[in-house]
Amino acid sequence: ARRQGAIDHAVPHAAHRAPAGAGTAETAEVALRRRVQHGRTRLRRLVLEVGVFVVIVAGVQAWRARDLLPTDERMAAPAFHLSDLDGRPWSAADIVGRPAVVYFFAPWCGVCAASSPQLRWFHRWRGDDVQVLLVGLDWSTIAELRDYATRHALPMPVLIGDPATGAAFRVRGYPTYYVLDSEGRVAARDIGLTTVVGLWIRTIGL
Repeated sequence: ARRQGAIDHAVPHAAHRAPAGAGTAETAEVALRRRVQHGRTRLRRLVLEVGVFVVIVAGVQAWRARDLLPTDERMAAPAFHLSDLDGRPWSAADIVGRPAVVYFFAPWCGVCAASSPQLRWFHRWRGDDVQVLLVGLDWSTIAELRDYATRHALPMPVLIGDPATGAAFRVRGYPTYYVLDSEGRVAARDIGLTTVVGLWIRTIGL
């Protein structure tokens, strides 16, 4: 009878025991939730850091471009009379009729060189709709400009710029470029690394 009572007494306690493996499953679920939460926290932090970086870069770009020709008035681009490397004369009147990108570079400029593939791709993609003119400044010899154009396989006209043209367009650093609408007015401007996407966005709707 004493043995039977012990058995009867043990049964209720056994009934309250967790099923085999339940603790392991619960622990795995908690760990999974923690990993998901950690991943979400890291993603939010990454998005925040990227956002801050974009704001800083945009602020720096705006500060660097503050002295360029204004775009809010859609003023006419400064007049110029230059020749390209093939001897063809160019003036502001020659690029009226369709949008244009007037890109000022220096042959020694590393950022200009890094942007060259982007200019080539943009020219091949939108060259029928948007003119792309390169204007060389701060060069020592015309041969230096020719070498730059050849080295970077530039298919668009490369104009032989002069200090007066650079001053008229307020070029303070390289590369600097302006986007002109079909009437030859300043629609956009920027300074620094140039990309296909950036050029495309700035020429939409012109």
